[in-house]
Amino acid sequence: MAIVDANIILRYILNDHEILSAKAAEILEKNKVNLPIEVACEIVFVLQKVYQVEREKIQQVLSKLIDENLVYLENPELLLKALKIYSETKFDFVDCILGAYCKIHQESIFTFDKKLENYIKRGI
Repeated sequence: MAIVDANIILRYILNDHEILSAKAAEILEKNKVNLPIEVACEIVFVLQKVYQVEREKIQQVLSKLIDENLVYLENPELLLKALKIYSETKFDFVDCILGAYCKIHQESIFTFDKKLENYIKRGI
């Protein structure tokens, strides 16, 4: 299995480059690829900050990649929960991943971020 980088996923999602988007589609549709959580973070950041994609739309398109088995994740539940938190809050995506770890794996989180701490205490 190969690891896919953010550019492949972005070209596929955005379909904004005739040649590269087609290559990205071919890679995702014909290969089994691993999407590391770190790459997912970069994708979310670029979609939000560079392309001004709404949080709910980001959740939809990345969830669809998982649902359609176009990417493999070591822990898909974690990313799906983080995307759900992200679409429902104003937290940055890394904080959403921390919240997902708390919910999915019942892990404690030490933070000085009072908003995140209160959100986690409410049970996500």
